[in-house]
Order: sequence, then C-alpha cells, then structure tokens
Amino acid sequence: MEIFLATNLKLLRKYRKMSQEDVANKLNLTRSSYSGYENGVAEPGIENLVKMSKFYRIPTDDLLNRNLEELSSSDWEAIEKGVYADIKGRKLRVLTAMVSEKNEETIEMIPQKASAGYTLGYADPDYIKVLPTFQLPFLKKDKKYRSFPISGDSMPPVSPGSYVVAEYVQNWVNLKNNHPYILVTKEEGIVFKIVNKIPGKENVIQLSSTNPLYEPYLLDVNEIIEVWKFVNYISHDLPEVTISENDLIKSVKGIQKQVNEIKSLIHKDA
Repeated sequence: MEIFLATNLKLLRKYRKMSQEDVANKLNLTRSSYSGYENGVAEPGIENLVKMSKFYRIPTDDLLNRNLEELSSSDWEAIEKGVYADIKGRKLRVLTAMVSEKNEETIEMIPQKASAGYTLGYADPDYIKVLPTFQLPFLKKDKKYRSFPISGDSMPPVSPGSYVVAEYVQNWVNLKNNHPYILVTKEEGIVFKIVNKIPGKENVIQLSSTNPLYEPYLLDVNEIIEVWKFVNYISHDLPEVTISENDLIKSVKGIQKQVNEIKSLIHKDA
C-alpha cells in the first residue's frame, strides 16, 4: 500500500501558508524532525502522528493512506471548519440522549414544527430534553432510536405526516446499500432516502426515492450531520393495496372458474 504521509504533510502545510519552522513550533517539534517527515526520510512515532492529525484536522488513516491532492474544494472547506469526514465514518461523536426515570433510553420524537431547528439543536442537551419521548417495548434495548417527521411524497408507502423510527448509526462504514435512512444534513435538514455507496468514491453517496418521479442525486458526506437507519414508521394512513396485472388476471380467472363451477352445478340440478 502506498503511503502518502510526506506529500500530504507538505500539501497541508502549504495550504495553511506556513513554514516548516512554524508548524514544528506548533507541534513542539524541531524543524529538522518535521522536515524529515515531509521529505520522507524519517517516520513519526504514534505520538507525533496523532499531534499532526489533530493539528491538520485529518484522520491519521487518511493522513497516511489517502492522497489528499484528490480532495475537492468542499473537502478543503470542511477541513477548515473542522468537520472533515468521509463515508468510512470517522466523524464520530457522542450522541446527546435522554433516559426515563428507570434509567432506560427513550425515543425522542422530533415534532414537525421543531424539525427545522434540529440541525442546530441536535447536540444541545437543552434542545433534546424538551422533545416529546416514548418507548416501544419490541425494540432492542442496546440501540439508540429517534423518531423523525416525514414531509413530501418521495418515499411511499411512508406518507406525509408519518413518523419514521430510526436507529442511530455511529460508524458510517456500516451503511447498507438499497436501505432507507434518515440523514440529517446541513443544507436540506432531515432527509429520508434510499442510500447507496458508490465504489471508489468515499466522499459521496447516492440518495434515491421510492417514488419514481424523483431523480436520484449525490450527496457530499461532509454535508451529513447524523445518520439513522430506518426501523419502522408510525402513520395515520393505511397504505393502499396495489394489485399487479398478473395478480388481477389470476383473480379474474379464479372468479371465472368459480362461476363455471356454479353453472355446472345448476345444469346438473336442472
């Protein structure tokens, strides 16, 4: 496996418009030590590698194994803001959650009227603690769940006004293709879509709808704040039963058969 540490360190330093001596001073290293890392003639120990990772706001694995020259402008912007992530799920954090009087985790429900504020309050205990809560006894006790409001008609049979109960996804590497997820995003807010990872592209995912009228689109993972896996949904509407053409033909043939049998019985009795 190719190691990109030396070229990445040089790229990151130049991006910040700093000298080797400036960076060395920030990291409490000698200039010669840092220069050796950049020139590939010396390898940093774990402690210094972690220092550089924190300083440049890049995961150590990416610092070593990812060619940062391939980053997009949005990636660099994310690095500056300290929110750099990728589909491997390295932007991990502790989830703010509430518990019941019995010290059991509850399911917070995000009301429709409060959904717009979730992208700002998701990490604020004061926001979370005033949300309505409930429990579903058939859900796993060792998972964290939250309920999100659904608007729009892009994901039938889940209708507008329904609430999706979803399980928190800590590590985004566990995303399953063709599975529905709640995505909390910076620009779009709460999004409910079918997710697919794109081979070879760790910084984007494809989102699609169950309603064919809506085109699939790509989402930069740096736009994602939280990921929740669909578990079930609560709705006031009973989904309409759609019968396929084949099932309809079978049903008609079955009725015809029954009619013919009745006719035969009538003729026999006559």
